[in-house]
Formats: sequence, structure tokens, C-alpha cells
Amino acid sequence: MTEPEGKADIAALAKGGRTNVGGFVLRLIARLPFLFIAGRLYGPDLVGRFALAVVVVELAALLATLGLKRGLAQALANTDRPHVHVVWDAMALAFVMSLLASAVLIAFPQVMYPDSVIQGLDRFLPCIIFAIAWSDVSLAALAYRLNIKATVTARAVVEPWTISIAAWVLSYIAFDDGLVLSYVASMAAAMIASIIPFVRSYGLPYGWSPRLSELFTLARRNMPLAGADTIEWATRNVDRFILGLLFEPKIVGIYYMAQQVSSLPQKLKTSFEPVLGPVISRSLAEHDLKAVANQVRQVGFWTITAQAAIALMLAIPGEAVMGMVGPEFVAGTAALGFLLTAEVLASTGTVCESALVYVARMRNLMISMAMLGVQIALSFVLVFAMRDQQWPINYQAAGPAVALMISVTITSLIKALVLKGVLKAPVSGYRWPLVWATLAAIVVGTIFTSLPKRLEWAELIVGIPAIAATFLFIIWRWAFGPEDRTLFSKAPPPDNDALTVGTR
Repeated sequence: MTEPEGKADIAALAKGGRTNVGGFVLRLIARLPFLFIAGRLYGPDLVGRFALAVVVVELAALLATLGLKRGLAQALANTDRPHVHVVWDAMALAFVMSLLASAVLIAFPQVMYPDSVIQGLDRFLPCIIFAIAWSDVSLAALAYRLNIKATVTARAVVEPWTISIAAWVLSYIAFDDGLVLSYVASMAAAMIASIIPFVRSYGLPYGWSPRLSELFTLARRNMPLAGADTIEWATRNVDRFILGLLFEPKIVGIYYMAQQVSSLPQKLKTSFEPVLGPVISRSLAEHDLKAVANQVRQVGFWTITAQAAIALMLAIPGEAVMGMVGPEFVAGTAALGFLLTAEVLASTGTVCESALVYVARMRNLMISMAMLGVQIALSFVLVFAMRDQQWPINYQAAGPAVALMISVTITSLIKALVLKGVLKAPVSGYRWPLVWATLAAIVVGTIFTSLPKRLEWAELIVGIPAIAATFLFIIWRWAFGPEDRTLFSKAPPPDNDALTVGTR
């Protein structure tokens, strides 16, 4: 790869990241009302019940895509068929698998509600699985053509605003089913917002007929990708399911809110994923391993920096942040701190996985499976150990968050070493100024959290911006180089034809 092409790749990553970071801000603004409405109007019991049902439905939707969220880019890059036929093959496959998943969960609804009675519309929540799967596949197809705006619109505007508005309205007319129905409405709206630009970009499949043999070949080839996606998802959600087995719904509801707040930096991390896959695919097609390492290292630093800034802003004034959701949710402050730390420590492993799923699929899958097992086992060990010592319930409930933090840290180290060995080049995005910026932000944040109770408002209104400003100033001054600053440049967008392979 020539130097101009390498710069074009970084520019493409920066452009995609900028677009989706803007979407992250929009999503944050839209998601906060839902957290406030769910916490204040519905309470931790209903929130916990909703959280357990959604975790099962989202797992089913993920399985229904059969790894196409990441595998579709490679399928498009290596096909001689018209791309419109390939993407509609993927949509057909996702639809069939979604119907199967929905049928199973409708037949056995207790899987979604392990600790409560099935009532109302509970049984039919899985009917929305196809909408989630179709949205994921269509957005993956658009990402291949570097259309990140569609993802921002669907995920950062339509989905969160729909669930927030619907949850508020339904709290007055269908209280018991309000959260579930608002979730269904948001997923349906997100699907529509995904399908419209998908059809505009690829068109309708004239002259297309599903090729069943190729569909199953595609599914079989994507098994390692599907496994990696499933394990990545399970790593972030199995803790909620474990809590559902060990504690009452109220505890699950409190943890879920901490999880939702901590997932904000995780969603920022995914800002680069839609465009990183196609860029890596192109470099691998040219056998340019050095370029892949450079792309992983660059995006790794950007994501670690952004996630660390947000984690510090939310964790240091953690009690005040959780108190905004509702007084009962302050008990989740400890879990929030561990979950936010876990997101930062997981960054390197997640970015490395974006390349490993192409160059070492099975090794990546085996590492992820082994560490998921460690996380699950450690979660039970920590909870039962604290229960045996009669620790407070809120500390016990933080056990799975601690287990997650430990497991993702080890996973990141292992995956970075494996990818470094495959690419024969360093891939870690860590830089020493991150440490100094974190320590300085902690000092500034501690000053604000030490203020008298009557000035708690200052923690949020003044303290959070001060923490962010301190951290980002040090990073900008001592860690950012010319390539890093392309993230904020207004350079012309790179030619899409130069950044995709085989686009038709």
C-alpha cells in the first residue's frame, strides 16, 4: 500500500469515526430521558423484569444474523455476483433464522422471564427479533459502502427517541407492558430507518432468487464470526442474566441502569467499527499486514482516549450520576465504577478482534470462549464469597461487574499479543500520557466530589466538564500527533472506490 493510500485509510477511519461520534452524542442526549423515565416512572422492579427479557431477545437476534454484521463486508469484497443479490441473500437468511428464534421463545417464554409470571403481551416480545436482525444486516451493508450516516440516524436518533417518547406515553395507558411495548416500537422504527437508505443504496433485487446452497455456505463460513459476535455480546450481558438467577428483579433493575450508563462509552467504541471492517478487508486483500497493524493501533488509541474520558466523567461523580435516575439506583454506584473501568480495559481487545476475525478466526473464537467461561465462573465465585461473608447486597451485586473487568483485561492482553504475532507489528494503542491525564482528572474530580452535600449540583454541572477538560487537554498537548488530529480535520472525504473492494 502506498503512503497516500495509507493516509486515505486513516482519513476514512477518522471520517467514519467523526460521523458516528456525532451520533454517539445524539444517542446520549436521547437515551438519558429513557433512563430517567424508566427509573422514575416504572421503578427498579419493572426495569429488572424488562432487562432480563430484552437480554434474551437481543441474544436471539444476534444469533439470527449468523455473523453477518461483520462477515458481510468480506462476503461483498470477495464475490463476483451483483452486490444487490448478495445483500438480499443475507437479508433472507436473517429473516428465516429470526422466524426460528421467535418460534422457540414464543413456545418457551419462561426463558425470558425466569423469575416472574408470564402475563399480558410478554409471550409475544420475540416477534420483534426479525426487525433487529434486518436492521443490523442492512446497516452492515451500508457500512461497506462507508455510509455511516444511516447508522447514526437509526441508532442514535430514531431508536433512542422512540423508546423514550413511547415509554413516557405508555406509562399512562399501559403501565405493566409499557417498557416492553416501547422497546418493540423503537426496534421497529430503527428497522424502517435502516431499510429505507439500504434500498436506496442497493436497490430492489430484480432478477434475484435466493441461492439456498450459497446461503448455507455463507452461514457455515460465518460461524467463527457469529461465535465471536455472540461471545462479545455475552461478555457484556451474561452478568445481567447471572444476577437474574441469584437476586430479585429489583437488584437486576438497579444493575441494569448502571449497565446502561456504562454502555455509553461502549457505544462510542463502536463509532469506528462500521468503517474499520471494510478498511481492514481492503488492506488484507492487498496482503498489507503493516497497514492493518497501523489501522488497529490508531483506532485503538482513539477509542481508549474517548472511553477513558467518558468513564472518568461518569465514574468519579458516580453517586450523583446514578441519583439522577432515581434515589433507589444509587446502590448501583459500585457496579457503575467497575463497569466503566471494564469498558476502557476492553478497548484494545475489541479493536484487535476487528482484525483477528479475518486473520485468526478460530484462535480469536477460542480465546473469547475461554475467557467468557472465566468471567461466568468468577462471577459466581465472587457473589457466593461475599454472600458467605455477609457483605451488603449492593456489594454482592457488583461481583459480576468485577468479574467482567478482570476477564476483559486478560482478554485484551491475549488478543493484542496474538494479533501482534500474526501481523509482525505492534498493535497496542496505549500511550503514557493516558496515565498522566487519568491521574490529573481524578485529582480534579475528587475536589468536586468533596464539596458539601448542598453543592452536589456542582459535581454534575461544573465537575464533569472540568474532569473532561483536564483529561483532554493533557491528551491533546502530549499524546496527539498529526495522524490523530485527522480525527478533527475537515479534509475532503476519501474516494469510496479506493476504499472498498469489488463494489458494484
